[in-house]
Amino acid sequence: MSFLSSLRPGGRHGLSSRETRDPIGYAIAAVNRLAQSDLIDRVGLRKQTEQAVYSTTRNGFRVATAAGRTYARAGRRTAGERPANAPSRGVFDLTPTEDESMLVDVVQELAAELFRPAAAAADEACAAPAEVLAAAQEVGLPGLGVPESLGGIMEERSAMAGTLVAEALAKGDMGLAVAALSPGAVATALGLWGTDEQQQTYLPAFTGTDVPTAALTIAEPTVLFDPFELSTTALRDGDGFVLDGVKSAVVRGAEAELFVVAAMLDGTPALFLVESGTEGLEVEADPSMGLRAAALSRLHLTGVRVGAEALLGDTDGVAYTECVRLSRLAWCALAVGTGQAVLDYVKDYVNERQAFGEPISHRQSVAFMVADIAIELQAMRLLTWKAASRATRGQDFAREVALARQLCSEKGMRIGLDGVQLLGGHGFVKEHPVERWYRDLRAVGIMEGAVLV
Repeated sequence: MSFLSSLRPGGRHGLSSRETRDPIGYAIAAVNRLAQSDLIDRVGLRKQTEQAVYSTTRNGFRVATAAGRTYARAGRRTAGERPANAPSRGVFDLTPTEDESMLVDVVQELAAELFRPAAAAADEACAAPAEVLAAAQEVGLPGLGVPESLGGIMEERSAMAGTLVAEALAKGDMGLAVAALSPGAVATALGLWGTDEQQQTYLPAFTGTDVPTAALTIAEPTVLFDPFELSTTALRDGDGFVLDGVKSAVVRGAEAELFVVAAMLDGTPALFLVESGTEGLEVEADPSMGLRAAALSRLHLTGVRVGAEALLGDTDGVAYTECVRLSRLAWCALAVGTGQAVLDYVKDYVNERQAFGEPISHRQSVAFMVADIAIELQAMRLLTWKAASRATRGQDFAREVALARQLCSEKGMRIGLDGVQLLGGHGFVKEHPVERWYRDLRAVGIMEGAVLV
């Protein structure tokens, strides 16, 4: 019996908020949410059909964004709650804590039992199954970056926990991982940089039972896109702003109810909260080579007016710079998880595949290629974890995340290519998942935003 299927409502009941602050921590909170839900027993991994709104846009037609929900304004325009930095252990030690390990165990089971079996159909349908996304919500992923004082399950910065979770989910499927993590990216941004008003207005939706679809949008359809030289603009207009531009690679954009949009304000990039249904917003499909399960879209902003309270973070670019770095860190984690999936798959394949009366792994050229994948993957993981560890402690991690991104972009694509090569003709067909992993890994070097740790 698997770990997930063994969890039943009779196991653990109603941990109080006090209990979740004990050493058991947020990991048990996640397990508890899953254990009390019968959702896992109801998940059917049938072939996913596209939602009506997305099938309308996937052929290139522009439509208005989803109507979304109405958020009641609350709180004050003062600085909001901020998660505390994790204390330093005083030694160089990247070993996950007990809480992090327990959380990762739950997420690994979710990835293996739900994400991996649903991945091929989701890739074909260009949409993530609603049941799989609901399971991720039940585990508590949207609230992973939300401070406990605001209804989340975190007492400290969650960059390390978020990195481990992203890696574990991507081992199941990167496209589904991005789709599942997208709402949490917006919630994390609100927890890190939101005002009291923004947090009180929006975060209750992310910590409840009906989590909104939300997207962090930085990328633009520009050759050699630079996230610090945006074409999307924000012009001051009275006590608000007017946004104009086009954002690309917007995760689940056709159904999103809230966007965090990056735009240039007075020559400096900044972040803005834009609710779906706002006049001037239109969405269309943005078909991609990889990450197809994430249902990527383009978001057109034409004279979109937002109030002064829509500005998320500061106007001097500090929050935006940290946002870009934390997003790149998340993509590194996704690359590590998908790379591990490639390694695990090709190891079994080359040991079982027979040629000339013996496994092809007996050939040095094959064995050395598999060894190279393992070596590069471990280097990617160590750099990513080191950057995440420094971010969690509130230390400068600019150098570490830059090194991790460079290595994960280059070696991640190489791992995908070698995985296809090792399977020979089988690597070219959809019967084996390595061709999908190869397509997904190519996104790591070009994607900006979408996910956040």
